[in-house]
Amino acid sequence: GSDLVEECVPGAQTLYVQPRNPATSSAELVRLIASLPRNSTSFGSAERPLHVVDVVYDGVDLNDIAALTRLSVEEVIRRHTAPTYMVAFLGFSRAFPYLVGLDPALVVPRLVSPRPSVPAGSIAMGAGFTGIYPASTPGGWRLLGRSRVVCFDESRDPPGLLAPGDRVRFEAVPA
Repeated sequence: GSDLVEECVPGAQTLYVQPRNPATSSAELVRLIASLPRNSTSFGSAERPLHVVDVVYDGVDLNDIAALTRLSVEEVIRRHTAPTYMVAFLGFSRAFPYLVGLDPALVVPRLVSPRPSVPAGSIAMGAGFTGIYPASTPGGWRLLGRSRVVCFDESRDPPGLLAPGDRVRFEAVPA
């Protein structure tokens, strides 16, 4: 059997995932979520929306990420823009997407101490995920760049741009 308890209602915007073992680490949970099947009728399928997010790769941590991964800044950007990511779940703050599909060479630890404020639209990585800060909040992920994408807008229906199972591609654009 699966290591996860999965509930997915066809056409629903939400996938509920609960580890069978409550002691499952976050790293193991990431691996399990990333291994969920993706066929034409399931979570993360090609039928889910694809969002292309323009990114100016000028984040304050970009050089540190390159040093930690022993890659050039250009290679970090190339590897970050190469995959199509999947929204595994939303959390931390309203509409914050935890995206899976990050190149394993880019996995870097979170910051030792979170920043008091990360600007809305920041594109960041931490502990095997990449994501987009929907609002200015404290945060401990490493900042790659910034985007104008609005992940949460109360006047929109639905207010969240991304939903679990949606696909995301990042595209580098000039400042």
